[in-house]
Amino acid sequence: SLLGGALACGDSTGPLAPYDPQIVNVTDNFSFQVTNVSNITWTYTYQWQNTGDSATVNQATNGTAGSATLTVLDKNGTQLYSQSLAGNGTFGMTKGAVGLWTVRVQFANYSGTIDFNVQKQ
Repeated sequence: SLLGGALACGDSTGPLAPYDPQIVNVTDNFSFQVTNVSNITWTYTYQWQNTGDSATVNQATNGTAGSATLTVLDKNGTQLYSQSLAGNGTFGMTKGAVGLWTVRVQFANYSGTIDFNVQKQ
């Protein structure tokens, strides 16, 4: 887990490093994009500041093997969203508490391309 280790510059620690992931973590907008990864198993956890009580998720992912799951928790640790990144589109989530949220991306033997963003609603 990279809890607290991932700042706005983007932290590419772990097996994604060779794939040069593009991670943007700024207030009210979080985006994560990495292309053509192969057989990755790892969990990335980011702290993300949301000044709203909800967010929308846009997923545009193309996986060829394994699974990738996106989970979003509010500042109290309440799960607001958890869904496979295999489903593409724009999704809403439950309202939560304004503040420092958690964005977790969990890869299990995943191959393919991941592209999603979480934006204040």
